[in-house]
Amino acid sequence: MLDIAVIEDPAAAEASLDPIRSTILRELAEPASATQLAVRVGLPRQKVNYHLKSLERHGLVELVEERRKGNVTERVLQATAASYLISPAALASVSPDPWRFADRFSAFWLLALAGRMVQEVGKLIAGAATARQKLATFAIDGEITFRTAAERAAFAEELGVAVTQLVDKYHDAGTSSRGRRHRLVVALHPVLKPSPESSREPAPKEQGHD
Repeated sequence: MLDIAVIEDPAAAEASLDPIRSTILRELAEPASATQLAVRVGLPRQKVNYHLKSLERHGLVELVEERRKGNVTERVLQATAASYLISPAALASVSPDPWRFADRFSAFWLLALAGRMVQEVGKLIAGAATARQKLATFAIDGEITFRTAAERAAFAEELGVAVTQLVDKYHDAGTSSRGRRHRLVVALHPVLKPSPESSREPAPKEQGHD
């Protein structure tokens, strides 16, 4: 089982977005049979089997083992990944083109870059898994608070200069280079504010009295 799988097929994406099937996928983080799933999700076994066949047909679940119980063979299945992302490739005709925006201060460009990253890294993960090789990647995630918009702009400018200097230092521009090309994306955006529901403190429990 992969930690994350990227869905590129439109039909598979549609199947994964069905509420019942997404629930089944979540339950199949651990192997289970249709009978076991029926109890967990509160549906008839026949209906669960119908959804399982669709998920299996789209490569979202796979057979783990078959158990013989009397005259019946019980199939045990598991999700092919613990989590799923839908690639922009599933919506190829309307997926964002990073070259259309090409503005480092555009939020739309940031989204287009993020979409391209999901698509490319998803393909790389699938290729590395097939070749049974490790995929060399690197990421940094953190938060920074700026006192003013001017300081944020200054930070972005200095970050751009520093990244450019590093690229100039390590980039092999030789035409006969045998090195592996890598994609570099640096992003900066505001942190989402917590929703009122998530920021509420839980109500204190009433204390019982003897």
